[in-house]
Amino acid sequence: MPIRLVATDLDGTLLRSDGTLSARTQAALRAADEAGLMVVFVTARPLRWMDGLWPFVGSHGRAIVSNGAAVYDVPARQVIEVSGIDRDPGLQVVEAIRRGVPGTHFAIECLFGIALEPSFNEPEDVPPDAPVGPMEQVWTEPALKLLARHDDVDPFGFREAVVAAVGGAATPTWTVDHLIEISAAGVTKGGTLARLCAGLGVAADEVVACGDMPNDIPMLQWAGTGVAVANADPSVLAAADAITASHDADGVARVIEGLL
Repeated sequence: MPIRLVATDLDGTLLRSDGTLSARTQAALRAADEAGLMVVFVTARPLRWMDGLWPFVGSHGRAIVSNGAAVYDVPARQVIEVSGIDRDPGLQVVEAIRRGVPGTHFAIECLFGIALEPSFNEPEDVPPDAPVGPMEQVWTEPALKLLARHDDVDPFGFREAVVAAVGGAATPTWTVDHLIEISAAGVTKGGTLARLCAGLGVAADEVVACGDMPNDIPMLQWAGTGVAVANADPSVLAAADAITASHDADGVARVIEGLL
């Protein structure tokens, strides 16, 4: 069955190390759109980090953000699906992590943007109007994801402790050391991609998915063909059906060119 859709992660996969899209990758995305090959961005990024990338999505106009918590209609600039964490169960998860890993700091990504504790170390620019305060105060609507950060413990031990504390109440994953990204129970990139494709009438074996980090594994395993870039985490390399060149060597562009 021919491939109709390419789902790709962004950071570490489609984007180069400097966070940009190479000329070759831009050309491959344009060629895919012109040929009717749908490309869906599937990213851990929140909506607030996506404005500069929307022009490259193509005319199909869909993206999955915040690790599967939201589906976005790009031309309409409208969220069309949300799978968030409600306040009360979310605060219970926060307390469980606090007990399991004292000293953890928290933030939430919502549709309006980020809200964070004063002690949360956010390396990116925080909007001046972002709510800052205790989680119990700033958590006022469903969160696309809960962020748990601890810069003073072993990152692997931190992951294990957070996973144990969360249990089945939510879905933890990670892309960088010292930061755990927590989605609502059952929410993954793969699950949301499956629902999006069902709505488009696209079967799993008509999909190629590309990624580099453990949060990409569910979509690589769901897709008919899961492709890891050469710079991927060892767990992703092991889970993939195929390996392409690294993100700095236009690995996803090579996949698209091969399909065309």
